[in-house]
Amino acid sequence: MPRRFAAALLLALSLRGCVAYEYEHEFWLRVDGSGSVNVTGRPELWAAFKGLSPPKGADGETLRRVARDLFERSGLRVRRVTLTTRHGQRYLFVAADFADVNRIGGTAAFPDLRIGLSRDAGRLVLDGTWARPPGPAAAVSNVEGLMAVRFHLPSRIYDHKNAPLGVERGNILGWPQGVGPALEGSALAFGATLDSRSILGSTVALFAAAIAGALALLGIVFALVVRRGRRERAAV
Repeated sequence: MPRRFAAALLLALSLRGCVAYEYEHEFWLRVDGSGSVNVTGRPELWAAFKGLSPPKGADGETLRRVARDLFERSGLRVRRVTLTTRHGQRYLFVAADFADVNRIGGTAAFPDLRIGLSRDAGRLVLDGTWARPPGPAAAVSNVEGLMAVRFHLPSRIYDHKNAPLGVERGNILGWPQGVGPALEGSALAFGATLDSRSILGSTVALFAAAIAGALALLGIVFALVVRRGRRERAAV
């Protein structure tokens, strides 16, 4: 493991949710495979991993328009596209919704992503790889630090594939990687096994069952009281 990446990963482990990534995919999944994704990163990393290539010297409005078109052509509903600045560097941010996570990998917006969500023995299996698409690497200079793919998962997590921070608060799993190794073609594998029922759905079902049980108990008590009353009146 390269020394700089090891140091950056150690910092991520110590700071956990406070890490600022140079390029990041952040997913919110539902148990039916739908969800939303935020992609944030330096424009030059968008170019290297997604082939985003606005005209040379394009202004911010053109860059946002090209990014929106990239996601819409891939079947996602774009909610927001912005450009922000951090430490003097520009970062492109896109927030979008998708109907099926299994259909976005390998599209124009996600040539760097292979992702699948399947059912196995009553559980959901998340599996995928994040890597720079094949071909000559785009020239990227003066970009160091970490990249990551992160998932906000909807149900109980039984196990995961080497997420270095483990399950974080909010049912989050994340996989970081150094920018340098990623640009050189190093693939980042990720995966997890989770319950096929959402946490919210399980909670609602449990609450409903508790209410039904309480109502049934009240019904039994009421029936016993009525029966006792009838017996007492008959005995008078």
